[in-house]
Amino acid sequence: QVQLVESGGGLVQAGGSLRVACVASGSISSINDMGWYRQVPGKQRELVAGTTSGGTANYADSVKGRFTISRDNTKNTVYLQMNNLKPEDTAVYYCHAEIFAVGFFSRRSYWGKGTLVTVSS
Repeated sequence: QVQLVESGGGLVQAGGSLRVACVASGSISSINDMGWYRQVPGKQRELVAGTTSGGTANYADSVKGRFTISRDNTKNTVYLQMNNLKPEDTAVYYCHAEIFAVGFFSRRSYWGKGTLVTVSS
């Protein structure tokens, strides 16, 4: 059983910073891409940032220069450092990973349950 668990969300004032983390656990052979998505009520979930297993990162235009994604492959963990937060960054942030689980011959897509980030003006 593979699961992703996020942590680190919360309430912060505009201009502040937060770091969220996501740990993948369970019967894991290897992890390919990992990333962060966010969703607000009534809107589609959108990609915020992603990273390959080699560390190549990509970002949504709206967060470039403010957010940084990183991962620790020894800990099966991906982080999202969010600086200069804006009220429009308020959303539930979801962790996503493409994982080869033990006993499976193809990678599968896994999601965390999400962590709420609220930015007050």
